[in-house]
Amino acid sequence: MAYQALYRKYRPQTFDDVSGQLAVTQTLKTQIVTGKLSHAYLFTGSRGTGKTSCAKILAKAVNCLHPDNGNPCNQCEACRAIDAGTCMDVLEIDAASNNGVDNVRDLRDDAVYTPSQVRKRVYIVDEVHMLSLSAFNALLKIIEEPPEHLLFILATTELHKVPATILSRCQRFSFRRISQEDIAARLQYVAYQENIDLDDGAARVLARLADGAMRDGLSLLDQCASATTGEVTSEKVYECLGIAGEQKCGTLLGFCADHDTARALALFSQLYSQGKDIGALLDELESLLRDLLVMKTAPKAGLTMLSGVAPDSEVMELTKRLSTGEIVRMMELVQQTVSGFNRSAGRRMDAELCIVELCRPELSLDASALNARLTRLEDQLKSGAFVAAPKAQPKASDTREPEEELPPIPDDSDAPPDPGADVPTPAPNDSFWLELVGEIRQELSPPASGFFVATPTAPVRGVLRGDILEIRCQGSFPAETVGTKPIQEVIARKAAARLGRSVQVKVVDVSQSGNTGRMEQLMNFGRAHQDIVKIR
Repeated sequence: MAYQALYRKYRPQTFDDVSGQLAVTQTLKTQIVTGKLSHAYLFTGSRGTGKTSCAKILAKAVNCLHPDNGNPCNQCEACRAIDAGTCMDVLEIDAASNNGVDNVRDLRDDAVYTPSQVRKRVYIVDEVHMLSLSAFNALLKIIEEPPEHLLFILATTELHKVPATILSRCQRFSFRRISQEDIAARLQYVAYQENIDLDDGAARVLARLADGAMRDGLSLLDQCASATTGEVTSEKVYECLGIAGEQKCGTLLGFCADHDTARALALFSQLYSQGKDIGALLDELESLLRDLLVMKTAPKAGLTMLSGVAPDSEVMELTKRLSTGEIVRMMELVQQTVSGFNRSAGRRMDAELCIVELCRPELSLDASALNARLTRLEDQLKSGAFVAAPKAQPKASDTREPEEELPPIPDDSDAPPDPGADVPTPAPNDSFWLELVGEIRQELSPPASGFFVATPTAPVRGVLRGDILEIRCQGSFPAETVGTKPIQEVIARKAAARLGRSVQVKVVDVSQSGNTGRMEQLMNFGRAHQDIVKIR
């Protein structure tokens, strides 16, 4: 006997066998029991969710000689003939290859004849959205006023392409994507029946890869079971299908989060040499980033929305290591890389460049990359998970004068000043700017708030000269941002409240000195940001 594919061998034979579509099957069973059947049905939903299977079950149920609570008995002459495809009164038509008006006219002419073998003549029109406009118009008349013995069951994956005139004359049933739990349970049942040793981890992986389609899940199980010997594990599934395993995908993203370019590229090279599909790897990476974004934005309900591409514990751990801005930037970069695969002859090089940019955000000077780095700093400041980089000590040969900073208050604050000395304007101690910067941050929002950090190499520093507070910025981007009137007003108000007198704010771009070009300024600004913190 010839081998039969699993998805064909285990096609549901009754409504009770259909997985994940209880609302649809229960309604159809009730209509059959009560006799309140429509003359036309429209089944919609994504591929592999049971539309055609339910259409065949419905065709058997309306003609079954001994129905069982709305289900066909599958034993009577009518059921057996329909299953075998020998019943001339139940016809399955593929609209993709029979989409012309002449095909529909032939169907309409035949439909007026009463059935010869069963009670109802049933037409199952698959992929009905492929019909031409003239074919739809020819079909409309017979659907609008059908004979008593006629039943139409239309199925489509693209509901928006079906004319409204057809939709209004059909009872519509929407088939939802089947849950991973239902697919995994069905796969375990089929594996038991076929003597396939399928472990729970592999069943979950296959269920996730099926993407809500039971037929796809069974096809993948069929492929893996025939290509491996012994127990079918998750690693064997990944190896058979040529995709990266979930642990490797999480490890790769972890290297990107740590900005470890060398190890990330080494892992990618290892996966590539093992025959892993580059597109599948980036798809896995994108799904994992999507899970991280869900957990960042909806931490309470997020666990119920995860795709399952990685263990929940790994998702939670990676969520702590990446800011929201970084995750969004990474997702956009991966999406751009995948979308360009069809136009590129060097997919490996494109993927490697993508990984380098994931690890090194400072290589990109666009707003998305800068915002990602600023949000990372903000998250570290909020959590306290940072250590200020040690201030570089000047070399003995370096004779440049040190930059003027806020002078400290003398230890003996009660001592009278020397009237003959040239005393500078009284100023607070060194903690003035560090304390002021925290107050300023509280009143600003990103990206401006990210410039005000209490570290020696911060992109923005304050120097008080009498009644002028000079804000020194490392680069034109922070200078333009901090130099806006609303931000200057916040700085002046906070400084005046702390000093007890009015203060004028002056913003200076210290990187403009010399002949430094704009590109070099931005690169210097990026390097300054990179050195601000060192993650513990």
